[in-house]
Formats: sequence, structure tokens, C-alpha cells
Amino acid sequence: MPDLLIELFSEDIPAGMQARASEDLRRLMTDGLVEAGLTYAGAGAFATPRRLALSVEGLSAASPDRREERRGPKVGAPDMAVEGFCRGAGVDRAALEERDTGKGVFYFAVVETPGRPAEAILAEVLDHVIRHFPWPHSMRWGDGSLRWVRPLHSILCILSDEEGARVVPLTVDGIVSGDRTQGHRFMAPEPFSVSSFDDYEVKLKAAKVILRPEERAEAVWQDATNAAFAAGLEVVEDRGLLAEVAGLVEWPVVLMGEIDAAFLDLPAEVLTTSMKTHQKFFSVRNPKSGRIERFVTVANIETADHGATILAGNRKVLAARLADAKFFWENDLRVAKAGMGPWLDQLANVTFHAKLGSQADRVARIAALAREIAPAVGADPDLAEQAARVCKADLSSEMVFEFPELQGLMGRYYSEAAGHPAEVAAACEEHYAPLGPSDAVPTSAVSVAVALADKLDTLTGFWAIDEKPTGSKDPYALRRAALGVIRLILGSKLQFSLTECAWAHLDTYPEERFDATLEKQADRDEAIARYLGVSVDEVFDKRIAREDRDGRLEIDGALEADPVLRLTKLGPKFKIGADLLAFFHDRLKVHLRDEGIPHDVIDAVLTMSGSDDLTLVVKRAEALAAFLKTEDGGNLVQGFKRANNILSQAEEADGVEYSYGAEPKFAEGPEEQALFAALDTAEAQIAPAMEKEDFAAAMAAMAALRTPIDAFFEAVQVNAENSVLRRNRLNLLSRIRAICLGVADLTKLEG
Repeated sequence: MPDLLIELFSEDIPAGMQARASEDLRRLMTDGLVEAGLTYAGAGAFATPRRLALSVEGLSAASPDRREERRGPKVGAPDMAVEGFCRGAGVDRAALEERDTGKGVFYFAVVETPGRPAEAILAEVLDHVIRHFPWPHSMRWGDGSLRWVRPLHSILCILSDEEGARVVPLTVDGIVSGDRTQGHRFMAPEPFSVSSFDDYEVKLKAAKVILRPEERAEAVWQDATNAAFAAGLEVVEDRGLLAEVAGLVEWPVVLMGEIDAAFLDLPAEVLTTSMKTHQKFFSVRNPKSGRIERFVTVANIETADHGATILAGNRKVLAARLADAKFFWENDLRVAKAGMGPWLDQLANVTFHAKLGSQADRVARIAALAREIAPAVGADPDLAEQAARVCKADLSSEMVFEFPELQGLMGRYYSEAAGHPAEVAAACEEHYAPLGPSDAVPTSAVSVAVALADKLDTLTGFWAIDEKPTGSKDPYALRRAALGVIRLILGSKLQFSLTECAWAHLDTYPEERFDATLEKQADRDEAIARYLGVSVDEVFDKRIAREDRDGRLEIDGALEADPVLRLTKLGPKFKIGADLLAFFHDRLKVHLRDEGIPHDVIDAVLTMSGSDDLTLVVKRAEALAAFLKTEDGGNLVQGFKRANNILSQAEEADGVEYSYGAEPKFAEGPEEQALFAALDTAEAQIAPAMEKEDFAAAMAAMAALRTPIDAFFEAVQVNAENSVLRRNRLNLLSRIRAICLGVADLTKLEG
């Protein structure tokens, strides 16, 4: 079975496109070959700045012969139908067979397709792949119609086996396939022929081209770290930059140069960002001082002067870039030391969102919310508010305007220069965190308060104007913000009501900014009923009863205690908060599933009261998950489900609710009497344990019900002929259901 080698040689492919393009080439070619009837043993794709390559091992020499039977119309069908079937099958009418299928006599055609040699199939598939390659951006050149990321120069396509190598004949837009390629643009530009993939890779390396991207990256990293180590320094690790640089060179030559002394006092992050963004340089750090003192650049050519001329040119360009950075830094420091007032004033002229006001409006809301949150996280309210008021100031700085990725970090430097306390400076940097699932979570109380306020303001604001994520679209990164809130709360073990916090914060927005679709009273009534677990009619009746002639609620101190009236008073804010809580619950499910807690366990605790306290929800979920892993836990759930099923069926059949209390005096046997006693004991233990949030104790008390419930079902017939006994036993099952549902909604558990 032959091996296939393809190379598509072009002008330089952007580094960021190479990995995806090589994978697309592998996928499209192998899918096309398999669809055409060829099989293969393995395939590998490679990319350098000037070429995409594909190696396919153990390819079939030809596609197999195919024999296909097709059923046509019934015998006696109109001639036009029969003739159409013949044309589709590619057979003459005389070749049709008549067969009785048991449902009538039908025409059948036997279509035999002979196999095709691999060369013919390869030419068709590769032609199609080249002409329809999914580049993010492509271009045309010359007089041709072909589109490629950069002008395509040559196509290498050969099949090799024991008998040697042969070119697969192919012409694409005037480019004729062959067995020749080129090495390094400058050091080995002469074309050469290859006979197999191994021959190809060896000859490329001899021609100063390393084919494999990971090998180029490893060579860069090894040479860079060795050069830094020899000077007593260390390279700042940056895997993203390493992958990009490996896509810029075919023959990496690592050179280390010095940074002019005039720039060494710039913050290390400024140096690193400037060199990475503009020059694709690695930063080299002095481990003793932490300063960035040198840089590593990667050339694509070996020179007679060992890179001295290249380094001199790079140092000159770098000095110009760093001079700009130094200018920004010094200007910004003058503003910072004066108190950052001009920057804060400029925030009033920066629109955060047309419906949510300016950045200055947002800062004022974050400051108020941070002050409210501070006691819950153990932070000083004054410090939290102070940090929130300056946390966005660096957005107006020249440095952040040039390098947006430094926002927050520069805020810390400028806050320190302004003389703010260390906690305030740290919060300026950390309030954006966590930015993703693997990002570190702040631990400083002031930072946590400001980070929570920042994210909660974003979420409540966009929920208020009904700009929520839809499907895969999330332009304001609200899912990330919600996950950040969850990680901050769980990381600091904070316990507070998210909905109460959202409702209070919505008071800081003018109500006319709320989206009109959220102002339908019927929707709010339904949401309140669902939130409190009461009927919509009850909500409607209480609201109407308290509305005066002007349609406004008359709520006094006594009526504030009524949860229906209190939530009704919130108006459109209630539904916004309730919808936002549902979004938090969806994000929490994803987070906890990643932590190994099954989705049905999460659902079982989310229906309980206090579900807007995420730390409480997680405690319950962890306790329930641990309980279900025990033998008693699994068996008790089955007993509960049996009781609940019997009870639900009886209530539906009888049209009544059995929840009026079972009488021990009607218990007949020891098993029934023992269950009464066990329920009394469990009820006395579970209620205080749940109140103290000692969920392990509550689960243990519930687990003790397993044996008496099992014994009860073994010995007692619930649906007895005696109506008094039947009603009493159904009420007893109702006690089982009520006690278990007081710990978690076990009806949500699967299996």
C-alpha cells in the first residue's frame, strides 16, 4: 500500500493561521479519500511559514469495486417513471429485474461501479480541497481565479511504495504538480526532488527548514533558556509568543541582546508587553532584582557575524518603541501623583453603554455597591469605596490607551504613586479577576468587594436593559462575569442573597432605562408566584387588594413582612433579579459539574429555599452528593420514590391531598409503629440541623429512615381495604415525603 506526500508551497502564511490550516488540510483530504472509497493507516499534517504538508501512510492503491441494488417503481408504473429510474441508476431498461417483495412486484437495478486507482481519486480530491480551502482570509494574484492565503507557487504530490515514487498528475490554475520543493528562502533556495516523506523531512532539514512546528518551538526555547542561563538570567515564559515565533521562522536562530539602561526602570510588565506586542521579543529577567534587562529575538537566518548586525538593528527599533513607552509612563506618573483627577473626569466622557450611561456613572454605582458588600466580605467599607472610585482611572491613561492589556495592572502602579493604601492599589489590579476558569481568584477582602461589585453591576445593568446572552452570542462576556461572581463567592465562602443584592442595586438605575418587555405585570405576578411557591391567584389578589386609586401600592411597616407584597412592591425589578438568579444557577451547574457533582444533585438543592445564597447551595449539594454515595443514601432515595409514587397516584385518583397528619393510634403492626417513631426522631433532628446549616447531620438523620421505611413496605399494605387505615397510611407516606423534601428535592434525582 503506497504512502502519500502532499506539500502546498506558497508565500508566507500568517503564523496564527498555520495550525488551523494544517489540521484543515489533514481533515479535508482524509475525509475526501475515505468518501471516495480509499482507506489509510495514519495521517499527519505539518506547517512552516511557507508550506503546508500532509503525510498519509498505508493508503489503498485503488478504491474497491462496488455492487449496489436499487429498488425502482412498481411493475406497471408509467413509462416516464421507469425511464427516470433507469437514467438515475445509469442502466438500460432491459437490464432491470422484476422481484416480488411481498408488497408487490418492483423493478430492481443492479449498479456495478468499478474501482478507481488512487491517483485519479487523489487528483480530484486535492483539486477540490485547494479550490475550496477554508482560509479566514484569502487573495487572488496575477490573472488566475484561484484564491489562497498568499500566492501559491507549487504543488508536490507523490505516491511512494517499494517500486519507488510517482507523481500524481494534477494541474490547478496553471500550477502543475511535481516531486520538487525548495528549502530555506536565502540559505538553500535551490529546488530538489523527494521520494518519500522521510526523504522529504531529511532533505528539508539539510536545506535549513525544520518541518515540525513543535520541533521549531522546542529549539527556540532551549536555545533561549541556555543563553539566558549562561548570563545568570531567565527567560520570561510565554507559550503563546513561543508558538507565534515558531510560525514566523523555518530555521530559528536565537539571539540575545541588551536593553538600553535608560529603559530599565520601566515596570517589567511595560517592557514585556511592548517587546512582545511590537517586536515579538522574549523578555529576559534578572532573578535577583526581578528587572527585565535583556531580550531574545529569533532570526530566520544564520549570518557571518553571528547575528551582530541583526541585533544592532533590533536594538535601534526597540529603543524607539521603549522611548514611547517611557514617555507614556512619565506623563502618566505626573497625573497619578497629582491624584488622578483628570483621568476620573475624563470617564464622564466615555460611554459604557448607551442605556447604562458613562464610565463615570458606572464607577459611582460600583463604589456604592462595593461599600454595601464590604461588611459581608470582611472589608473596610471606606477602603472598598475608595478602591472602587479609582479602579477604572487607568482607562484614561496614555499607557493603557497604547496597551489595553495592561489595564488594572497600571492602575495598581498609578494608585501606589497617588499615595493610596496598599489594599486600594491591589484592588485596582485584581478587580478584573477572575477572567476565566483557570484564572486566580483574589483573596484580599477589598479586592473581592470591588471585583464582586464590578461584575454584579455589569450583570444587573445588562439584565435591566434586556441585553442577555443568546445561544453562542455573548458580546459583553456576561457568562464569564457570572462565573467570576460564583468563583469569588465560593472562594471566599461568602453567604448573602444575590437577589436581594441585585434588587437593591437596581435602585441605582433610573427606572426608565429598564426594558419595556420586563414591565408586564402578568409576567411579574407569575415570576413572584414561582419564586415563593404560591399560586398566581394569591399574588394577584394581594396586589389588587393593596392598590389605591392611582395604582400605587400602599405598603406600611406591618405589610412589609408579607413576602408577596414586598416583592410586588419591587415592580419590574423583581423579574430582573429573578431572571438573573436563574442565569447564575445555570452557570453554577456548569461549575459544579466540572467539580464532579452530578446535575440532578444540583437540581435537587436549587429548588430549596435560600437558593440565591450560592455558598449555601454548594454546601447542600456536596452533602447530598456524599450522602448518595452511601448504601443508605441510595436505598433511602428508592424508598422515598416508592412512597412518593404511591402517594401521588392515590392523590390523583382520589382528588384529595393527603397531608393532614397520620395518627399513631391506627398503626397495626410493629413495622408501622416503628416508622412513626423513626419519623418523629428524624423530624426532631433534621429541622435544627438544617437551621444550623449542618447538612451532614441532616443527611445522617434522614439516612436513619432507610431501615424503618424498607421494613414498612415489606410488611404493610398501604392501600388497605379499610378506608381509615388506607387514609392514615397515605398520610404517613406524606410525612415521609415532607421530611425528605425538607432536606432536598429528591424527586429531581435520576435513577
